[in-house]
Amino acid sequence: MEKNKSDDGLVKKIFRALHTIKGSGAMFGFDEISEFTHEVENAFDMVRNGKIPVTRELVDIGLASIDIIKLMFNPNEGDEELKNRKLKIVEDIEKLKPSTSEISPTSKEIQEEIKQTPPIIAEEEGKEFTYRIRFIPEPDFEERGGDILMLFNELHKLGTCRTVAHVMNIPVIEELETDQCYMSWDILLTTSKSKNAIRDIFIFVEDYAQISIDIIDDGSSPHDEADYKKLGYIMVERGDLSIEDMKDILASKKFFGEMLVEKGIVDVDKVESALVEQEHVRELRKKRHHEEILSTLRVPAEKADKLVNLVGELVTMQARLSQVANECDDPELISIAEEAERLIWDLRDNAMSIRMIQISTTFSRFTRLVRDLSDELQKKVELVTEGGETELDKTVIERLTDPLLHIIRNCIDHGIELPKQREQLGKNPVGTIRLSAEYSGAKVIIDIEDDGAGIDLDAVKTRAIERGLLKPGVEISETQLFNILFEPGFSTAKELTSISGRGVGMDIIKKNIEALRGTVLVKSRKGSGTRMTLQIPLTLAIIDGLMIQVGKENYIIPLSAVEEIVELTRDDRKKTHGRDIITIRGRIVPYIDLRDYFLFKGEKPFIQQIVIVEVENKKVGIVVDEVIGKHQTVIKSLGKVYRDAEGISGATILGDGTVALILDVTRIAVSMESQTESI
Repeated sequence: MEKNKSDDGLVKKIFRALHTIKGSGAMFGFDEISEFTHEVENAFDMVRNGKIPVTRELVDIGLASIDIIKLMFNPNEGDEELKNRKLKIVEDIEKLKPSTSEISPTSKEIQEEIKQTPPIIAEEEGKEFTYRIRFIPEPDFEERGGDILMLFNELHKLGTCRTVAHVMNIPVIEELETDQCYMSWDILLTTSKSKNAIRDIFIFVEDYAQISIDIIDDGSSPHDEADYKKLGYIMVERGDLSIEDMKDILASKKFFGEMLVEKGIVDVDKVESALVEQEHVRELRKKRHHEEILSTLRVPAEKADKLVNLVGELVTMQARLSQVANECDDPELISIAEEAERLIWDLRDNAMSIRMIQISTTFSRFTRLVRDLSDELQKKVELVTEGGETELDKTVIERLTDPLLHIIRNCIDHGIELPKQREQLGKNPVGTIRLSAEYSGAKVIIDIEDDGAGIDLDAVKTRAIERGLLKPGVEISETQLFNILFEPGFSTAKELTSISGRGVGMDIIKKNIEALRGTVLVKSRKGSGTRMTLQIPLTLAIIDGLMIQVGKENYIIPLSAVEEIVELTRDDRKKTHGRDIITIRGRIVPYIDLRDYFLFKGEKPFIQQIVIVEVENKKVGIVVDEVIGKHQTVIKSLGKVYRDAEGISGATILGDGTVALILDVTRIAVSMESQTESI
């Protein structure tokens, strides 16, 4: 609402929420909550009626009220302070109230409320719209070849059609001329056809009839609103009634339509036509609202988790079935196994999609954080989010919140400068933090970027030497310097604050992201800002893996990390004079042999395979004895004893019941980082 001050829909939505809290609170005995919410509701009611504008002060009141209502569920904690905060909110609301002279006249309020939604420039193909058609033929309409019944039949073919005839102009029988047309019609048409299709029906009679076609419902009413305009507003909008006459009628306690006819302001036909329109659109919206409710099924998260676990067991069972079928060499059994595999793959994809939720649910949490924290530090910061529709597994999103929280806090505290400093540097006084997400294969890339001061690598290097993390005079790459930021307890802050400076946070970020089998990449330029990129797998339950073999042991490499597979012979090793590198299409790629990494004994095969993986935008090779092939991998976590095993992120059960370890390619690549940098 703060960003879209003119959006009446948002104001009404907030008002309805407050009204619900007030009513529910009173119903269940939370009288204090109900009374306090009533005061806040009054503030937004003034906005809704156009008496006060949306201001930062109003938003402050709304956000503070949320905090207070939450605290009021624990009345024994800080009662006195809570009372003072409530009183301050009530006082602030009183200050917002305008004087009598500032209140808009009632006529203006009515005009604002009956405003149509913004005109629809182009109807979407296949989407249903409801049109109000006013058809007033000339008296000699039929003499000139017009056929009213045919027109109505054509309209009925387009969709749901309701017609109201206006008969007030028909004279008494002595004066009636049978070849003249005295009637007019209001037609309500709900159709997926465009306005042009409707106009085409009247194309040959436009010269001897008045025809107007207006959209009155575009199918986009809020999910919780199945109502439509009041009768008076419909008639004012049609031009059948003036606002002043409407105000006079509203002063009476009788039914609105009855009073209009009784006072002779409007014909009974026009009242009936407006009532038919009101009923038609209300029924349409109720039907649409009911269909939307039926199309959504809410299921507890525990049931979805249990379903995924059962699918995981099915995947393991299917692997066993395929292995037995291949060993038996029975064509019919192999065919059954392949069909089961296809069905289980489809079931896996559907089960996983149930647990997928949009990352916007996490992004939206940080809007309030940025607002409050920037106020506390006297900075001006705007949060821009992109790609909120990107979907991730529910478990992944839940575990992403803390790392993102630490990163955004660091952006505001260490990155964004004070407004005066930014102006002196020629920057916009309002700093920007950009939070974006996008798909990249089986991963999601999350970027957190600010346009602040950036990271001073000289300060990082100096601090690292002071901490004994780096020896004086040793050359170190930019990437390695950025990695020092993730060392436990490391901080370049000169003073401690309530937000940061204790060196706690960056190491937590890396640990949490690596626990998700993801990676963190930092890029920064002093004076220009910092960008942190998180690469996160879509799910933690079932992945596509590449099964490889070293000695007699099987391992799994996440298929999303694999770029290609190349051959490595003893002759290739001799050409590099003992250095663990290989040239692929003119590019030098370092590799690590899993036999050496896991201390396997015995002679290496003459021909091995190098699985090329991408880690932190670098290509790294992992040498294995043999590549078995693609394997659906149900991830099982390791026990406490093996939790910190280097280079292993989990395990899976194969079809024959044996266990295959899942390789942590990021950790393995880090162990050869010094070699990579030297190359």
